[in-house]
Amino acid sequence: MLSAFSPLASRGVLRQDILASLVVFLVALPLCVGVAVASGVPAELGLITGIVGGLVVGALPGSALQVSGPAAGLTVLVFEAVREFGLGMLGAIVLATGLLQIALGLLRFGRWFRAISVSVVQGMLAGIGLVLIFGQLYTMAGLAQPQSGLDKIAELPGLAADVANVSDSGTALASFCVGAGTIAVLVLWPRLPARVRVVPGALAAVALATVVVQVAGLDVDTVRVEGLLEVVQPPGLGELSELGGLAVLGTVLAFTLIASAESLFSAAAVDRMHDGPRTHYDKELVAQGVGNSVCGALGALPMTAVIVRSSANVQAGAKTPLSRILHGAWLLLFTVLLPGAIGVIPLAALAGVLVHAGWKLIPVREIVPLWREHRGEAVILAVTAIAIVASNMFEGVLLGLLLAVVKSAWETSHVHIETRELTGGRIVVTLTGNATFLRLPRIMETLEALPKDEPVELDLTAVRHLDHACRTALENWVARHNAAETRPALTRQADPA
Repeated sequence: MLSAFSPLASRGVLRQDILASLVVFLVALPLCVGVAVASGVPAELGLITGIVGGLVVGALPGSALQVSGPAAGLTVLVFEAVREFGLGMLGAIVLATGLLQIALGLLRFGRWFRAISVSVVQGMLAGIGLVLIFGQLYTMAGLAQPQSGLDKIAELPGLAADVANVSDSGTALASFCVGAGTIAVLVLWPRLPARVRVVPGALAAVALATVVVQVAGLDVDTVRVEGLLEVVQPPGLGELSELGGLAVLGTVLAFTLIASAESLFSAAAVDRMHDGPRTHYDKELVAQGVGNSVCGALGALPMTAVIVRSSANVQAGAKTPLSRILHGAWLLLFTVLLPGAIGVIPLAALAGVLVHAGWKLIPVREIVPLWREHRGEAVILAVTAIAIVASNMFEGVLLGLLLAVVKSAWETSHVHIETRELTGGRIVVTLTGNATFLRLPRIMETLEALPKDEPVELDLTAVRHLDHACRTALENWVARHNAAETRPALTRQADPA
């Protein structure tokens, strides 16, 4: 481990890493609290996950500069899991997720997560973003959000009526304005002078909203603070025994797939931002698994590598893993020494931060170019996102993966059929490409349209792949054609794969 920090012999590098850790801490603080609140769990659980992501995962090999913590991308899934199984089961689910990630990393499955269709991942993030936006709009108004994604959309007119109803003390309107103001600050912050943008936008937006609420004396809900030790709930034997249930296993697999894919895609993105050591994907998957195992043992939120914090780390000039370790230390010190500061943060402000984060999860700028160049991929993205909104995360991702596999199989099963009539009435049918069951209807239609009283020769020498379904269908067709007292012949074939 010491070799990883050998560059610290340079005082300049040490200074850069300390400054970068402070920047990442300021970015992570409101996000840790906001993700926890949106997930329906105590705010401290999000901070615990951020602390573990810094102190534990930050010290492990894998990716040198990316930062881990609770992610907006898992908010919807965590909320559904807590609602269905209870807060006590969350630790067991996260622990199982971490152990599964460790196993996958040791078995060198890390690189295979890079093979997941980008459209499925983008659709997953877009679906999460939409559910996050629609759900947090209710939190911005200080109202309870509906359970399903479709209900969140269907009840938006009622939400608008509640916000506009000033006769009811105007609480919903005031709360919504706090959230809307937070979003406005986040949108405008990148356009401000560089000396102002030294302060992270999320921190500035939440701080300004908190000051406005306190000065104006607005009656809006704030974060509830219980203390770190009070919220730690290690899973007991009862929770661990329930991991064998089918629904729980499905949730564990969904956590594992999404957390691993998001972390490794983030690692690839972070690698493009700097010239330092490249990510070792299997080691990074093990590191994420260790972090989630610790979080599960503490009953905290699941973690992923988060691109927002990671990019802030790189842009702040971090050179070694020390910056991400120190960011975890700052989170721990803040939570222990200043817990009361968390309790004055308006929930509407955190909801505004998450609405903004949800919007950034939707690849708005990429959709039109994707539709123009790869319409099939655009369809997969849209179907995955809509399925997540209409049903749930797990089913939406499974549908997206299934569509991606079907699309890939369809595109790789191209077969060209050429029919030639030679002298003497002999017909030669040449197949080229991959003859699979997906193309079988077209092949059989072509063959069955040929004259039944003429000899037909099938030329399969240019077929790269002939699956069992096609081979059986062609042999049956030959047998039927032979029964008509002609002499069709299967010529020399490519060796079937």
